[in-house]
Amino acid sequence: MSQRINYMEQSPELFKKFLDFSLAFRHCAIEESLRDLVEIRASQLNGCAFCLDMHVKQARIHGERELRLHHVAIWRESTLFVPRERAALAWTEALTRLPEQGVPAELYDRVRGQLSEQELSDLTFVVMAINAWNRISVAFAVVPGSYDTAYGLDKANLS
Repeated sequence: MSQRINYMEQSPELFKKFLDFSLAFRHCAIEESLRDLVEIRASQLNGCAFCLDMHVKQARIHGERELRLHHVAIWRESTLFVPRERAALAWTEALTRLPEQGVPAELYDRVRGQLSEQELSDLTFVVMAINAWNRISVAFAVVPGSYDTAYGLDKANLS
């Protein structure tokens, strides 16, 4: 496989602005633990090894239980997730896969039953961002774990 370009070096201003956008989620209505689950699930669906690795490590650093991390891929069958988390994961899947007929009204109504208007809006931005990060990491074949030290992910003690 040929060496891929470093998008951060090639487009530093765009990278910085997108990173700033993503860092703004620290102050949004969606709590960190739920953002972790959403970022993991989208990364699984998109086959993004770098982002999946990164977000699993972040979730562990944030205190997420290991078994729940294993169950994100099977969240529908798992009993480890509360209705709010299930709603967010369903919304994540719908926006990541974008059904041909759009987001079903039934799903929207179910999610609205669990999230406020601001939470739903903020969650949508979180899902948009992780999908974009997945796409750029997949496009440029970013190696999982390659930024662990720089991002402080080595603190997860996962290797």
